[in-house]
Amino acid sequence: MRIGPLRSKRIGRFLLRIARERAGSSGVEYGFILAVIVLIVFAAIVQMGDVTQRMWSNINSRVASASQ
Repeated sequence: MRIGPLRSKRIGRFLLRIARERAGSSGVEYGFILAVIVLIVFAAIVQMGDVTQRMWSNINSRVASASQ
């Protein structure tokens, strides 16, 4: 996905305005905190998915061996 020159200028001006405003800094800090929380939740979901997949794989192999 390419961002056009007009849109990139708008984004640049927006980021500069946020960096200059002191009130905006708390919003940026909250954004970073939210990003860290999202990453932690994502990592937990991935880990839980791996554990669940191994559990079902184990159950599948036990059922397959029991039915033989």
